[in-house]
Amino acid sequence: MCSGRVDLDFVLRAFSKGADGVFVGGCWLGECHYVTEGNYDALSMMHLAKKVMEQIGVNPDRLRLEWISASEGMRYAEVMNDFGKKLKEMGPIGEGEGLEKSALKLKFQAVKKLLPFLKLVERERLRVKFKTEEEYSEFYNSPEVDGLIRELIGENLAISQITTLLARNPLSTREIAEVLKLAPTEVGRCLNISARQGLIRYDESQKRYAMA
Repeated sequence: MCSGRVDLDFVLRAFSKGADGVFVGGCWLGECHYVTEGNYDALSMMHLAKKVMEQIGVNPDRLRLEWISASEGMRYAEVMNDFGKKLKEMGPIGEGEGLEKSALKLKFQAVKKLLPFLKLVERERLRVKFKTEEEYSEFYNSPEVDGLIRELIGENLAISQITTLLARNPLSTREIAEVLKLAPTEVGRCLNISARQGLIRYDESQKRYAMA
């Protein structure tokens, strides 16, 4: 299968089901086996996936993309051994990040709800075509893209996490911040936005936020 067929959903679903790491192997850039240059799409997808992982507190190094041709068996073995070693050093997913299993599951549920929006942002604002890995790295790590990620993706991910959590039971700002490992100020800002949008309400009797 062409590496360009590896959808963002595939990667995030693997992590949500408990995979400690995800490896994607593709043809070397400029040597696409299918002449579709799908490996460039895989490279762009990887950068976006890592940005999303950072936003929910999961180590982005758990996702690895490497270019390996069919004749490079030794290189494949070396890369996989190295990746396996680094994953052991990171520890099990969630545990290595200091996240409870329930909190980790909730975060990936929140991401899943936002997948259509994430793909829209990628198509409308992040879809580029470069020739080198360095250009993709420079683009995705630029101040402009970092700002876009924080403004559009980061805020919506935080709100999605909060509403997913509140769907279970009412909670205070402090309790939400503790479960999601988010700053109380960020939680408060997202709660205000969610309240204005009619998504949540403040329950005076419980002194906690709940779904509207």
